[in-house]
Amino acid sequence: MARLFPPFDPDVSPAPPRGRPRPLPQVPIRQILPSLVTLVALCSGLTAIRLAIEGRFEWAIYAILFAAVLDGIDGRVARLLRATSRFGGQLDSLTDFVNFGVAPAVLLFAWSLGDMGSLGWVASLVFAICAALRLARFNVSLDAPAKPDWQMSFFVGVPAPAGAVLVLLPIYLEFLGAPHGFWTAPVVAIYTLAIGFLMVSTLPSWSGKLIGQRIPRDYVAPLLIAFVVFAALLVSFPWVVLTIGVLAYLGALPLSWRSYQDRKREAARLAAAPVRTETLKLEPPARDGGSPRRQARVRKGGA
Repeated sequence: MARLFPPFDPDVSPAPPRGRPRPLPQVPIRQILPSLVTLVALCSGLTAIRLAIEGRFEWAIYAILFAAVLDGIDGRVARLLRATSRFGGQLDSLTDFVNFGVAPAVLLFAWSLGDMGSLGWVASLVFAICAALRLARFNVSLDAPAKPDWQMSFFVGVPAPAGAVLVLLPIYLEFLGAPHGFWTAPVVAIYTLAIGFLMVSTLPSWSGKLIGQRIPRDYVAPLLIAFVVFAALLVSFPWVVLTIGVLAYLGALPLSWRSYQDRKREAARLAAAPVRTETLKLEPPARDGGSPRRQARVRKGGA
């Protein structure tokens, strides 16, 4: 016989009646938006592979650049909406491998490296593998102990989106009028391997994650104007802007290494300064020539 007043536990949801399906859990739309942006970026990267196979290299580069822009947006959208999750992080990492590892490798092979046959394919494979290793190392570093604040301004090696933009420099130069001859493929293969090794290296490079979190009010209008000018130049003269940007980034790598070393020495100096101060406080000079510990023993003995 069923109880007239069955026990009720507020922490346990009641079971639905027999014959009625259990209601599905609801997910806020704000938790889905970052993953949707990542999936759009993945579609752009896969479309770049198709465009490269079809020989439409210009549009393939546009698709990779669009994926890079979305990659810089999805993480900020997730943090802004407080919708970060491990699922979103893993999806973003897999998307980055396709967009910035596989798509540029296929594009370079279809454009020039295919002229070298298997050797060109090896160069494409090495670049894609370096991108995978770079992303795997980044994922492992997320579970590492917290770094000092000054290290948050640097990446370890060249990030995958930047590597994808850098490795396409030979195609930018061809669109600007550089000749495509017999030596193009070997030079492109060496350059591709060099960019791949930069991604898996330990060379510190400046990070843009902390840029834009706090902007002085007086700089808002100039920043908006500068962004509009940059966007207009990129649309009007894409290959000139991309070439200058790549050369400026490569030229800034030695400067970022020097800045990292300077801040490392400064952090070591600041960390060592309190230790010397405490040492001086623990051993103050005694007025009568004896140590404080010896004076305490003398006073205790009644001398």
